Amino acid sequence: MTDTESRIDTSRPHTARIWNYWTGGKDNYPVDREAGDRIGELHPGIGEYAKADRLFLGRAVRHLAEERGIRQFLDIGTGLPSADNTHEVAQRVAPDTRVVYVDNDPLVLAHARALLVGTPEGRTDYLDADLRDIDTILAAAAKTLDLSQPVALMLLGVVIFIEDDEESYGVVRRLMDALAPGSHLVLSHTVTHPDMPDVDEAVAFWNENGTPKLTQRTPAAVARYFDGLELLEPGVVSCSAWRPEKPAPDVAMYAGVARK
Repeated sequence: MTDTESRIDTSRPHTARIWNYWTGGKDNYPVDREAGDRIGELHPGIGEYAKADRLFLGRAVRHLAEERGIRQFLDIGTGLPSADNTHEVAQRVAPDTRVVYVDNDPLVLAHARALLVGTPEGRTDYLDADLRDIDTILAAAAKTLDLSQPVALMLLGVVIFIEDDEESYGVVRRLMDALAPGSHLVLSHTVTHPDMPDVDEAVAFWNENGTPKLTQRTPAAVARYFDGLELLEPGVVSCSAWRPEKPAPDVAMYAGVARK
């Protein structure tokens, strides 16, 4: 057994694997499917959140590559490889795009080779690191990305794992401070919302049974991550409502894109 394999705990459900299950992937275990189904019972349609977040990623990356000329992406909290990963979307627009993926999940690391198959003109790299390891992330990313030029910082569904509010805002701020003017922040976050009370019950179940634990924040609290940046329209909204190709129901994942 490799060191990476020994770090994979199949006795408890894990968020990346449940997310993979909800989006139709095969990189999950019975314990993940059981938890995913139970959460679905508490909050029917929860699986649609994962799909909506994935579609938001595609629209945001495509917009930044096509309309904003972004050619560098730093994707932290990558999750398990799926269809239309960041580098695939971006390199379809601009084959010379460079992407660095960051995650600390051993199962993601085991599958990271699937994230490293990009265009000959571009580059993709993978770093095994925690979101809080800011200096490590930036130093390693600088081997692939030119941090003196604009970078899109992708933080989809990852700051939810930092419980302390000020620490989570500080992490995002420090990362953005290290990036050049013209860089963009792309962030999504699970919310607590009075119109969606069953979400809170599903999150409570997860935090009692799964790993790692997550923190919900209000839409206003999610908007704070973009303080000091220029928010792109339509602002911080349900990720299904961020420049959708066709109307879709709101989900309790809020997201936004902003320019430094």
